Amino acid sequence: MRRTVIAGNWKMNMTPSATKAFIEELAPMVKGMDKCDIVLCVPFVDIATAVEAAKGTNIRIGAENVHFAKSGAYTGEISAEMLCEIGTEYVVIGHSERRQYFGETDETVNLRTKAALEAGLKVILCLGEVKEERLAGITDEVVTMQTKLDLAGISAEQLKNVIIAYEPVWAIGTGLTATPEQADETCGVIRAAIAGLYGEAAAEAITIQYGGSMNDGNAAELLAKVNVDGGLIGGASLKTDKFTAIVKAANA
Repeated sequence: MRRTVIAGNWKMNMTPSATKAFIEELAPMVKGMDKCDIVLCVPFVDIATAVEAAKGTNIRIGAENVHFAKSGAYTGEISAEMLCEIGTEYVVIGHSERRQYFGETDETVNLRTKAALEAGLKVILCLGEVKEERLAGITDEVVTMQTKLDLAGISAEQLKNVIIAYEPVWAIGTGLTATPEQADETCGVIRAAIAGLYGEAAAEAITIQYGGSMNDGNAAELLAKVNVDGGLIGGASLKTDKFTAIVKAANA
């Protein structure tokens, strides 16, 4: 059975004090909802506070990025070792906003993924097509290529700690959402690419989230699809009631 994972990606939102208050409010709301893993991926400055606030709950804490070097002259960056030492369990790598605004490439995504896995972190690996690629009818080719490049050199054993987040870039922060059928189809293409790289058993075991504006209104329909194993949630993860509704849909 593939594990459903509902992960919030807070982006550049929430101070440490707001983080503490949020988790204290959320924890009783999602208590006992154990049919999915619940993760909050928060800004670096919030991680220590989040880890402390989430102790004794079913909420796990992740980071939103990680550098590929263990240490060095990389001003402003954070290493996997640093994240692990403060209790981080997950890390988002390759989010479309990192690719779009900060020059992230499949090569650097691959390097970051390797570093995170070697340090013992669980990786939420993001990939997906832009609007022009969707309109050109090359979505399948794009996500297949990204899957291969981003996972280059990752072993089958390491893959067990990788979650794929399919995020159609045209559906992030635009109000647009892929139809459940589109999401299911493209997640299936990614799964087929995994099968080609690692075999059918690995493909059936890997969790593939949908990350294109999943919210409390569309979560149930998206999560009902066979190839959609959870969600990487943006805006809706900043409201305890909306995020709880998504978690509830995953526990139905």
